[in-house]
Parts: sequence; C-alpha cells; structure tokens
Amino acid sequence: MSLGHLRKIKIMPKLKVKRNLHLKTYTYAAGAAHGMYHNEYVTFDLSTQKRLALTDILKPNVEAKVAEQLYDANANWLIQKDITQGMPELKLPYQVAKDLIKAELTMIDPKLIRNNIEAVNLALAKRGVQLNVEEWASLEARRKEIQSRTENLQAERNSGAKQVGQIKKSGGDASEIMARMGAIGDEIKAAEVELNELQAELEAKLLSIPNMPHESVPEGKDESDNVEVLKWGTPRQFDFDIKDHTDLGEMMGGLEFETATKLTGTRFSVLKGPLARLQRALTQFMLDTHTLKNGYTEAYVPYLVNADSLRGTGQLPKFEEDLFKLQGEKEYYLIPTAEVPVTNFFRNEIIDADRLPLKYAAHTPCFRSEAGSYGRDTRGLIRQHQFDKVEMVQIVKPEDSMDALEALTGHAEGILQALGLPYRKIVLCGGDMGFGACKTYDLEVWVPSQDTYREISSCSNMGDFQARRMMARYRADQKKTELVHTLNGSGLAVGRTLLAVMENYQRADGSIEVPEVLRPYMAGATFID
Repeated sequence: MSLGHLRKIKIMPKLKVKRNLHLKTYTYAAGAAHGMYHNEYVTFDLSTQKRLALTDILKPNVEAKVAEQLYDANANWLIQKDITQGMPELKLPYQVAKDLIKAELTMIDPKLIRNNIEAVNLALAKRGVQLNVEEWASLEARRKEIQSRTENLQAERNSGAKQVGQIKKSGGDASEIMARMGAIGDEIKAAEVELNELQAELEAKLLSIPNMPHESVPEGKDESDNVEVLKWGTPRQFDFDIKDHTDLGEMMGGLEFETATKLTGTRFSVLKGPLARLQRALTQFMLDTHTLKNGYTEAYVPYLVNADSLRGTGQLPKFEEDLFKLQGEKEYYLIPTAEVPVTNFFRNEIIDADRLPLKYAAHTPCFRSEAGSYGRDTRGLIRQHQFDKVEMVQIVKPEDSMDALEALTGHAEGILQALGLPYRKIVLCGGDMGFGACKTYDLEVWVPSQDTYREISSCSNMGDFQARRMMARYRADQKKTELVHTLNGSGLAVGRTLLAVMENYQRADGSIEVPEVLRPYMAGATFID
C-alpha cells in the first residue's frame, strides 16, 4: 500500500479506543486493515473506531514525520503533535498499542491481585470480603498461557514472512510456507477471541471487588460497629408536645405528599409557600458558604449521565438496580448524586499538579430507586426517590487525601453548626462503608420526633479507586503521571436539613423559627407559619 491510499478522516476531538480510554488527536488512517506483527505500528480509524496496522505504510524514511509520543506511568499514549506533509499522525508500536487496547477499567489495581492477593484479602477482611485465591490463580494462569501462545504464533508468523520474502526474491515457491502462515493467522484470531472472553470475565470479577479500607478504618460488620468520634450541640428540651416535620408541614399547607403521589407516585413530595422558600434559602446558604468561605467552585451539571460516567464513579455495574434508567435509544441515567457528573469532569484527563486541589460544589436533584428499602422511612422526607443535595467534590494529590477528608467533613459540619443543629460524627467500620470508599465519616443530625440521630451527610475518601476507573491523572513538571485521589461529601442533603430545621426550631403554635443565618435569604423573616 502506498501513501496515496491514505484517506483523510474528518477531524474529531476525541477518539474512543476502548471503553473510557481516549486519545486526543487528529489523524489520517489507512483505508484497510492488516494483520499486526511485533515490528508493526498501529493506527486508529476515527470513522469506525477500529485499530489498523500500517505494516507497509510506515517505512523508515517517513517514521520521523509521525506524531511525537509521550509514554506515561499507566502505559497510555498521549499524542500531542500534528504531523506535516500528509503523513499518518498516530503511530503506536504494536506491543504498546496492544497494552492500550486491552487496558481494562478496574476499581482496584489488578497488579495487586496478581502479585499479592493475600495482602488484598487481608485488607478486604475489614469488609468481610475474601477473594478465592485458587480461582484467581487459575484465571491468571490461563491468561498467561493464551498470551504466551499468541506471542509464539506471532513470532512464527513473523519468521515465515521473512522466509517468504527471501524465497520469492530467489525465485522459489513459497506456497507451503504461505499456507502455514494462513493457518497461523486463524490460530491467532481464535486465541484473541479466547483471550478477550477471559479478559471480560476477569474484568467482571475486578469490578465486583470493593475498595480496600484505609488502615485507620475500624473493623466491624454493620452500622452497630461504627465509632462515634464527636458529638456537637445539645438536643433542645421542649416544654410542649412536639410534632414531626410531616405534621408541621401539612398544618402549614406547605408539604404535600398526596399531591405528589397523584403526580408521580410514593416517596415524592411537593413543597409550597414558606417551606419552599426555606428550602431555597438553605440551598443558597450552603452554596454561599462552600464557595465564598470554603473555596469551592460552584457548578451546575446535567441531571442525566451516560453509563461511562456511572462506571467511572463506581455505581455501575454493581448497583444498577439503585438507579433510574431512561428508556430510549441512548443509555442515559438520572444522577443519584452530583458526585457522578462532577468527578467525571476529569475522566481521561491529565491535570497539571499546580492546579490541585480542585474543589467543586454542585446543587442538584438526586434520583434513587431505594431498592431494598421497602417499608423503611415511608413517612416524611427522610427517604425519597427525588431529593435535593449540595455535593462537595475534591480532586487532590494522593499524599493530601486523608487531610482533605478531614477538611471536607469539617465543611459539612460547619453548615450544621451555623444552623445550630445538634449532630454527631461517626467513622464507618469496614462492613458498613460504601463500595468505593477507603474511609468514610457520616454526620447524623438530631431529629426530635424520632429521639435519635439520622444521617444527613456522608463524606468519603475514595483514594485512587474512582481515578483508576476514569483514568484521572495529574502530572508534576515533566514527571510521569499519577492517579489523583477523589473525595466527595454531602454539604448537605437539603431535604433532610429542612426537616431538621423544622423539627428543632418548631414552636408550640406550629410555626417554625427561621435560623438566624437564613434570615437574609428569607427577607428578614424570623419565623414562618
């Protein structure tokens, strides 16, 4: 094939190689595919998103004119420069391209499983999770055998190709060798299919493994083993019979569940009048505090996300039943939290180290199916299919993430303290932690009608768990890239904060005192009724 056979492909900003792996580039690509040899280069066709080998295109005299390549610590290629004179601009040596093509999205480092599964099991023991050592060893042995077999076949094919060239050059008959090469090609294709199936099985298993707890996380099976580390404020002693927020809201004519059931179904609510305004005031106060005082950048994001985003933050594939999925041609989901779109800002990105930490606050509705919660908290605003939340997200260097968790949790605590709401702070044990977290603090606010504390915020350090799935990395100077650490936390769940204000600030006549910090957002009102 000559350079004249190259065809120009429409310029596109991103090229999807596999799942979430993208190369930012413009490219020219060959119009036909060839077999891939060890000494070949690989390019990608933007129009079909298939990989193409350029065996007879990239000759030594044109190799100098292809794109510059930068290789980072994660074995991914970043193509940074255009080429000139119409040469193909994306050139990847086969061995490296092979690693890139077959790179899998994992939640924990697969090298840990391969090299030290006992250490992984020791860490996961805090969660009550254990990996089957024999099963993983068997799968890894199969993977190595197939890979070795494929490489041997490729080496034999390479050798045969050279022999064919020499025989033809001397005028001999190379038909027997060419027939063998054809058979080898079929064997290679069969091995690649076998390897792809095995890789899919391995990936499914990797995606089911939760994050490994930080060493400071207490051991335990469930919420009864969580550890209280702080209690702030004293629950108010009322000198009258208190009402719960549902009764208070219905008395005011501002909280309607029957209307919401008529409009949609159960576990939805309608807010009207002063209560709707109070919820808006809470939201504005939270956003102002986080952006003006705590250094977060405010963001408004889509309420629909694709499956790649949910895989990036860990909701998919394990927790699909908790999500609302839209029906239609495109695979869209309603967001369960702003953590999903905001954290995915940095999917497949390399961040300059001097930009870190990055801090975002986003107010969104959140949508959850509440699968498995049948019969729990059926009354009131505690557990809804749709609720508003102000979410905090931080992207930090690995060495800063534990300090960042303390700071982020403190920002959520600051909202509760400013509102004068009693709460307690607990560190979750391994068995009660979320799937992707390596350490989590829960904040629980005092709910007078229930005479107990209820969760109002969950603040987690995810370590590199999400970053590995999203390929979210940073680079210091010209050093190799490293995975960032991601954190998120509620700052706060607005509906639960509203009910806490209603119940803790209720008065004997059923009216509700407006906390002082909210009065500027309520036109100076001191109470609502």
